[in-house]
Order: sequence, then C-alpha cells, then structure tokens
Amino acid sequence: MAALTIATGTGNWFSALALGVTLLKCLLIPTYHSTDFEVHRNWLAITHSLPISQWYYEATSEWTLDYPPFFAWFEYILSHVAKYFDQEMLNVHNLNYSSSRTLLFQRFSVIFMDVLFVYAVHECCKCIDGKKVGKELTEKPKFILSVLLLWNFGLLIVDHIHFQYNGFLFGLMLLSIARLFQKRHMEGAFLFAVLLHFKHIYLYVAPAYGVYLLRSYCFTANKPDGSIRWKSFSFVRVISLGLVVFVVSALSLGPFLALNQLPQVFSRLFPFKRGLCHAYWAPNFWALYNALDKVLSVIGLKLKFLDPNNIPKASMTSGLVQQFQHTVLPSVTPLATLICTLIAILPSIFCLWLKPQGPRGFLRCLTLCALSSFMFGWHVHEKAILLAILPMRKEKPLFNWMETFYLLGLGPLEVCCEFVFPFTSWKVKYPFIPLLLTSVYCAVGITYAWFKLYVSILIDPPIGKTKKQ
Repeated sequence: MAALTIATGTGNWFSALALGVTLLKCLLIPTYHSTDFEVHRNWLAITHSLPISQWYYEATSEWTLDYPPFFAWFEYILSHVAKYFDQEMLNVHNLNYSSSRTLLFQRFSVIFMDVLFVYAVHECCKCIDGKKVGKELTEKPKFILSVLLLWNFGLLIVDHIHFQYNGFLFGLMLLSIARLFQKRHMEGAFLFAVLLHFKHIYLYVAPAYGVYLLRSYCFTANKPDGSIRWKSFSFVRVISLGLVVFVVSALSLGPFLALNQLPQVFSRLFPFKRGLCHAYWAPNFWALYNALDKVLSVIGLKLKFLDPNNIPKASMTSGLVQQFQHTVLPSVTPLATLICTLIAILPSIFCLWLKPQGPRGFLRCLTLCALSSFMFGWHVHEKAILLAILPMRKEKPLFNWMETFYLLGLGPLEVCCEFVFPFTSWKVKYPFIPLLLTSVYCAVGITYAWFKLYVSILIDPPIGKTKKQ
C-alpha cells in the first residue's frame, strides 16, 4: 500500500486521497438532490439568457439570484459549457427542468471545481510541520489534516448529494489562510476579498482577517513578546490592503453601480423576511430559545394561562421558511441577532489584537467568528457549521469521555426520531418533536464546543510567555 505510506515525503498518499474522494463523488452522481439543484439550474438560465441589467430583478422562479456578482459571473461562464449538454436547461421558463444531461453537467461541474479545494488542502498541508519519530520525519499530521478536509462527509453531503458549490468556495478560503500562514499577506487578502464577492456568508469571518492583517502586516516591527510599536505602523501597507479591497469590490459591484442597481442587489443578498430560523433549525442558540418558548407555551396551555386560539399551530416547526412570532418569550429581530453576534465575536477579536499567537491565533479567531455567527446569526442554515468545522484546528485528545458519551447519544436519538416516533400517536398531535429534539440535542453540543474553544483562547498566554506546568 505504497500510496498510503505516510512516513515519506513523496506525497503519493495525498494523490491517492484526492483520487479516492473524486471517485466517491462520481459514485454519488445519481443520488438524491435537493431544491438547490433547481436553484443553480435557474441561475444558469438567468445569467445565460438575460442581460446583466435583469439578473437581480428576474423573479419567474421563486429561486431568485441571491449570491454576489462574482458567483453570478461564475454561473454565466458555466452556462456557456452547459449549452453543449442540454440547451433546454438554460430556458428561464423551464421551471424544475431536469434531464440526464443536465444532471451530469451540474454534478460534474461541482466535481471539476473541487480541483481548487484539493489544491488549497495541499497548500494548507505545507503549513504544518511533520512529526519526528526516531530519526525519521513522519507526515502523519499532514495525512490526518488531508483526510479531515478532503474526506469531510459534511461537505460531501452538502455538495455532492444536497448540491452546492461549497468545495470551490472553501478552497478559496483555505488557500487564503494558507497564504497568510506563508506570510504572503497581500495574496491572502486578495483571495479573501474575491471570496466575499462569491458568497457573502464569509463576512462572518471578515473581522478576523481585518484585525490579523492590521496586526501582523501593517505593523512591521512587532516586539518578541507580541506587543507593538506604533512608530512601526505602515500607512503604505494599509493603503495597499485598501486598494486590494477597493479594486475587487469595483470589479464586482461596479457594473451594477453604473446601472444604479446596488440597492436591488443588496436587497437580494440580505433577505431579512425569511425569518429567524431556517425550515430545519440550525442547532444554535435560537434552537434552544425556540424550544424553551415551545415548552413554556405547552405549560401555559396546560395551566390555562394562554388562549389556544391565539397560538398558531406549529408556527416555528412547520418545516417552512417564514416569519413567526414567539408565543411566550420576546420575538427576535434581525438587529437583535446582529448585536448578539457582535457581542459573541468581540472577545476573540480583542484576544487576537492583545494576545497575538501568529497564524495559529488567527485561525482560532476565525473559527470563533464563524462559530459565533452560527450560534447567534439570523436565518442560519444548518450547513453553515462547515464554515467553522473546516478551518478548525484538531488537537489531542480528540474527545474526552463526556464528549464521547454525548456523540454516542446521537445514535439512539436518530433511531427514536426516524424509526420509533413515526409509529406513535404523537405524530399527528406533536409533529414538531423530531425537529425539536434533534436541533436541541445538537445545539447543546455545539454550545459546549463554542464555550470550550473560547476558554482555550482566553487562557492561552501571549507569544513569548509560557503556561505554568
């Protein structure tokens, strides 16, 4: 099994991992796909058959274009390849159109674009040191990192079953992280700026990038203990970073500014009318908040404190994307979630500035920003957890006994929700129970992980100091 030999520097094992996961993706081509398959087909049709002035106004389908302009241009380029597979998929009025050629094109387009993700993982592996065993330097840490990233089952499910292009986008993010580790700051900044104009969800981690680049790149002579000399502040580097952001933003938004369409573009990018939670609650703080409100409403009905005629039936658990009002607890607004998110992010940002840990500290801060936005953001999709999971640093021991026990509890939970509950009399009267139990159980684990990660970053000493053993 020479391909899996990890004690040499040949890199054959990386090629084997990449090829193996690509073959698995090919096997997943005929599997189920979600409505996002139709979403991206519709975006292909919009960008191919309509002028740019209509891209962010077109509303024949409910799946309107709601990604930033770079992604729209990405769909436009793909559409000129798609026309050789099946021209009918590019008709805006062919709603829910599907054919074997359409399926093959869209599936293979995701697999092909994952080449960038593979390259980014390879670059990330260069940023971590091998582990010395005896007189040999083993590449085991790099092998583990490659497996965790290339074979991430969450990403496989979301992209190659559910159907999206997250691998390509995460490739841009990982490559920008790798460039910062390699002290190629301008390249890292450029790649991240481009990424923001492909998918604006990465705004959540922008504070980590901004503070780190200001701290490590714009101050040219940091002291060994991590403190900074204000005299070493480089305005030239600040201006250079600003120019990178300006040029990328101008290329992306400039055409729509010229058409006087920026307000329309932003209204598509930030649709606050979708409600606090997605149809399937992301396991975050708001899942716990919703569950508490549901429990209090049930208790209130039992004790006759609430009027049953004033409570919408399963309003929060109907599986629909919609706005709703809480029954007992105060209803949550987009502004409230923004404030909660900022409060959750600020300690990690201050730590990155005051207690620098180099690229390692940046990566922790980035993970906390992503996890905090997942915990407290507005209308969070459950798949957004990948934004925190993929860049997260793995340390040993991986799990303690309590964490292992918690993870093992997911098995019985799913058995009860998927196989036992459907055969009970509660299915009709309490249809929300499986969703509530799954979201709340997972929310407890993610809240614990968020808290534990925060503790680790707060107690770590600054550069130049060590913990007492």
